[in-house]
Amino acid sequence: MSDTIETPRPAILTGLPPSVPTDYLSEVDLEHAHWSEIGALVRLLSRDELIVPGYFREPDWTVKDLVAHLGVWLAEAATELTNIAANAYRARDLDVDMRNAETLAAWRDEPWDVVWGHAVSARANMLQRWFSLRASSDPADLWVRKAGAEHYGEHLPRLRAWVAELIDVRTRPPSDEWDS
Repeated sequence: MSDTIETPRPAILTGLPPSVPTDYLSEVDLEHAHWSEIGALVRLLSRDELIVPGYFREPDWTVKDLVAHLGVWLAEAATELTNIAANAYRARDLDVDMRNAETLAAWRDEPWDVVWGHAVSARANMLQRWFSLRASSDPADLWVRKAGAEHYGEHLPRLRAWVAELIDVRTRPPSDEWDS
């Protein structure tokens, strides 16, 4: 019996292998659902709102900064999954705070389209590398969680709240308090 099943994948995964190991299916579906929600939330915002500080404070993050952050981690996961497939993986400690600070500095001046394009392509690359693994492994699972569905899930509650705040500010009727 095969450990893969043929399933039609969502359109967002077009171009990636249609065979996915069965032990990945629930994680693949969760990754797709979380990424789709991030995309839907981002599309609710104007270009100006994407760069309003306040998603996080100290340091200040914008939605664009969040997407850059996700893209960098997805690209890192793709690299590590490539190393795993080549039996060249070496576990290492990462200074997450330093990596995040470097990401903010490196991507701060990039336009939204570049940041979003990088995140989308890094995600596709990570998924392709993940799906091409012959078997699951602890290091692969760690990197997929660190960069994929679990990572998105860590950010979704704040992203939902921040998008709601930005939309509230945009749609709030003007106040008359200055007229008194």
